[in-house]
Amino acid sequence: MNDLLLRALRGEEVERPPVWMMRQAGRTLPEYRAVRAEAGGFKDLLMNPNRAAEVTIQPIEAYGVDAAILFSDILVVPEAMGLPYNLVEKVGPRFPETIRSLADLNRLHEVDPGRDLKYVIDAIEVTLKELQGRVPLIGFAGAPWTLFCYMVEGKGSKDWTLARRMLWEEPALSDALLTAITKATKAYLHAQIEAGVHVVQLFDSWAGSLSRELYVQRILPHMQDLVEGLRGRVPLTVFAKGGSHFLKDLATLPCTALGLDWQTNRQWARRLADEAPGGPKLLQGNLDPSTLYANPGIIRAETHRMIDELGIQRTIANLGHGLYPDIPADHGRAFVQAVKEYTPATERETTTSV
Repeated sequence: MNDLLLRALRGEEVERPPVWMMRQAGRTLPEYRAVRAEAGGFKDLLMNPNRAAEVTIQPIEAYGVDAAILFSDILVVPEAMGLPYNLVEKVGPRFPETIRSLADLNRLHEVDPGRDLKYVIDAIEVTLKELQGRVPLIGFAGAPWTLFCYMVEGKGSKDWTLARRMLWEEPALSDALLTAITKATKAYLHAQIEAGVHVVQLFDSWAGSLSRELYVQRILPHMQDLVEGLRGRVPLTVFAKGGSHFLKDLATLPCTALGLDWQTNRQWARRLADEAPGGPKLLQGNLDPSTLYANPGIIRAETHRMIDELGIQRTIANLGHGLYPDIPADHGRAFVQAVKEYTPATERETTTSV
């Protein structure tokens, strides 16, 4: 196995940062689009274990990344809890029903991953068999606040005002929903780990919609419960998009790594991660995905600058969010190759001056 990612997560010295890309499975790859067209749609694809495994593995060959990330969706957990969703092409997710009252909450049920999410577990098993140990497999789930947002609002939003309003107007109801989501997500991730994933990541995509105070008071305790419940099983990364204003608080969680969005100052984050309670944490990120629209020379220079600022050790090279669908696949490959070719700035200056 290419165990570079696992060695980095264990805190071992590595020859270069491992590299993978969020949303690398699909989106930019024509071979993904072909499989999706055959499957009939996004949900049809992710609920077919063989096809989900196929598109999970495609980026390993297409980009040469150091890890695969399971092809799935964060919204499978609300659906497993009893809140189904539809994915409308070019519009986004839509929930026919939402959680706005205690009666709505009481309609939800506890999640049995072996029953309610068996297709995901089956996809993990097929993927691991097909990977044949080439690279580690990353599992994932949505963080409690992000799933709460969708379950309350029923669709995407610019500012998530209905979800934020519930935190203030219905503290007991909102806390009960967050607790239910946390419990379901914990069971789901345990099942992924039992199935064989090597690493897990929590995506808090809408963390940036909250102030530091509100996140720390109302959301962080649920994150603590979730991460603590997975401690000691496999390495765990917390990625809170837009959450740099409470990154120091996230660093108190017993996670292995912190994901950085592209708006986070790298050197500041490195100092914070090095001084984290319980020992230094890895940092993952954080090239602006829009950089991959640039020519390969600029991609290479910006990628090297990112590693200069984050350092080789305790770093996982990634983007500051997911790949955009219209980024050329060759540009994704240029990013990965730039990481693999990285040499420290002092060595680059010496080479240039000779």
